[in-house]
Amino acid sequence: MTEHLYTKDEIMAKTKELANMMVDTEEVDFFRRAEKTINQNEKIQKMISDIKAKQKELVNLKHYGKTEGVRQKEAEINALHAEVDEIPIVKEFKQSQNDVNEMLQLVSSTISNEVTNEINQRSDADEDSPLKQNK
Repeated sequence: MTEHLYTKDEIMAKTKELANMMVDTEEVDFFRRAEKTINQNEKIQKMISDIKAKQKELVNLKHYGKTEGVRQKEAEINALHAEVDEIPIVKEFKQSQNDVNEMLQLVSSTISNEVTNEINQRSDADEDSPLKQNK
């Protein structure tokens, strides 16, 4: 009995198929809608711009060794981050990011575990084969 040996290209084609399936899940759909809402929200975009501007100021303060200014700017940035993080759509967006990442990790670990288990089962079967026993 001859087994079909898959090529790397065949496996990559199945990987792309799986990726396309994952894009069409509730988790990814919600992630995309939340991201769009955030990108269209002027208040959130203004806050993000403010954070980026303060981060640039922080880099300059660090460059010139302004320790007190660095502490103050970091506090301002942290306060803005906390404010953004309290916005409901941002909370939902971050949760959806976690959900998508968990799904990716689950798929990855399941594939890894299944490959390992299959290798072990086939190795055990090979040990039991008459060819191995005669050696």
